[in-house]
Amino acid sequence: MRISILTLFPDMFSGPFAQSIVRRAIDKKLVSVELINIRDFASDHYKSVDGHPYGGGIGMILRVDVVDRAIKRVKGPGSRVILLDAGGTPYKQAKAREFSKLSHLILICGHYEGVDARIKNLIDEELSIGDYVLTGGEIPAMVIADSVARLIPGVLAKSRRYYS
Repeated sequence: MRISILTLFPDMFSGPFAQSIVRRAIDKKLVSVELINIRDFASDHYKSVDGHPYGGGIGMILRVDVVDRAIKRVKGPGSRVILLDAGGTPYKQAKAREFSKLSHLILICGHYEGVDARIKNLIDEELSIGDYVLTGGEIPAMVIADSVARLIPGVLAKSRRYYS
């Protein structure tokens, strides 16, 4: 399985993915994790990824044009694109099982006050890991990657396979 994570903060993943189950899955070549810095797809000198919401409002939103270019860079046949957002459908174990059967999962880490609503045309679904707001989608991406990796056959010993 391939997991691509689109994020503004790829360095946040070095600790969690260098340890535990995800590291074991990577070492066994059962999972590959690709961290994509969304800023690499900005078109200006300053690597701007945020913009004002259409129609006004406070705060900034993640720009759809930048995210679209990042998705196009990694998306292929059979890819499933997920936006991690506090307003998404609650993430459950059944979804982890469903994802563990995919060949490619793309996780988009939301930030700022949200994302440009046009991103809904680029994704398959929105998920939330709980009824609370986090700084961004990086921690939810870690949770989902961990919960999916442990369900891939061969990652855990059979006697230690929890919640499968």
